Amino acid sequence: MTHDAALSPSAGRRFRAYTTKHLDELTARAGLSAEERLAARAVATVLPFRVNTYVIDELIDWDAAPDDPIYRLVFPQADMLPSEDVDRIADLLRREAPRKELNEAANEVRARLNPHPAGQMELNVPKIGNEDPIPGVQHKYAETVLFFPKQGQTCHAYCTYCFRWAQFVGDADLKFASSDIDQLVEYLHQHPEVTSVLFTGGDPMIMGEGVLSRYIEPLLGIETLESIRIGTKALGYWPQRFVTDPDADETLRLFEKVVESGKNLAFMAHFSHPNELLPDLVHEAVRRIRDTGAVIRTQAPLIRTINDDPATWETMWRTQTRMGMVPYYMFVERDTGPQDYFAVPLAEAYEIYRRAYMKVSGLARTVRGPSMSATPGKVCVDGVTEIAGEKVFVLHFIQARDPELVGKPFFAKYDETASWLFDLEPALGATHFPYESAPPTDASALVTPTRL
Repeated sequence: MTHDAALSPSAGRRFRAYTTKHLDELTARAGLSAEERLAARAVATVLPFRVNTYVIDELIDWDAAPDDPIYRLVFPQADMLPSEDVDRIADLLRREAPRKELNEAANEVRARLNPHPAGQMELNVPKIGNEDPIPGVQHKYAETVLFFPKQGQTCHAYCTYCFRWAQFVGDADLKFASSDIDQLVEYLHQHPEVTSVLFTGGDPMIMGEGVLSRYIEPLLGIETLESIRIGTKALGYWPQRFVTDPDADETLRLFEKVVESGKNLAFMAHFSHPNELLPDLVHEAVRRIRDTGAVIRTQAPLIRTINDDPATWETMWRTQTRMGMVPYYMFVERDTGPQDYFAVPLAEAYEIYRRAYMKVSGLARTVRGPSMSATPGKVCVDGVTEIAGEKVFVLHFIQARDPELVGKPFFAKYDETASWLFDLEPALGATHFPYESAPPTDASALVTPTRL
């Protein structure tokens, strides 16, 4: 395995992160006024901010900032949070209030942002026998277990819309993480129905090869395990990880070892905009990963002001297919953090998906969406139609807590403003959705139907 350090000016550089202490200087470069920079700092007091030299030097068009899509992808926007919250924290920053007072104000805002959506803390955490819950593990669907390695709970850069923002704000009560791979191995032996493990975070590829190996290698001997997935934004935010970083070659050898063990290695690559696919360094990183036998599947949410038009997704899917990657998911922005700022209504999301989908070849029509990763499962918007004179959304579960729901269509009343599953109402005379408990027939028993 060889690499060309001359692929780009930043190819051979060591990783350097920029955090909130650099924010004022960087937003000034984008042409923001002093008050606008202060508002950005206020948002970054609540939500995490981190970027790096590659994103700053190679991906952002500073002449177009702050409207450049990659700038908006990583830099906090003043109106991401309610103005009264931004003004309050900006005032504390202006007065140089004590850190404790700032943290208390930030935590109040965070608590209103649904830090762990889809029942992650209550419904997804498994146990071994009757023992305490296993930290850093989620088991929502029978076939798949998510594992959050302790050393992988950060990223090369943070997306402003990140649905796992709570992992990065320094509150241990909001964090999933584990360094105990033995517990995971024991759990997998006890649950042979699990055929796939997804390493997630944060970003597992923030870890060096030595640490990554300690987590992955113990899984290779588990016969019931068919695939190992790595959820990562590293190809978009730090492709050097697979080309010029000191342990790039060792990391690729680890990937080869997974494939040689007879397991599928699926690289779940997160690309939010086609501009992330332009650098030669990304193309080289993709080539090297694919040469190990790993499959690269691509996914991202549909985000207002960043990628909310069909041409962007068409370009992204066609480019990814040309590079040998497999378009996999268009997600709907989840109901957490600044969802109100970034969310696209489901009706518009479906139309963007449809118009992009109709322009790509069959090789790119592997992509599914728009998909909502909600509490009861992954719900896909299949279309809008009229049945018996009623305009409805046609939906189905791609995956579900209750496997009996998978693949069965159901219907919701058309609502052009709805942006999430729980904004919808049953259609065609139904009193509840398939994943909900039926309401009581006795009108005197005023019990709200349960939403898992």
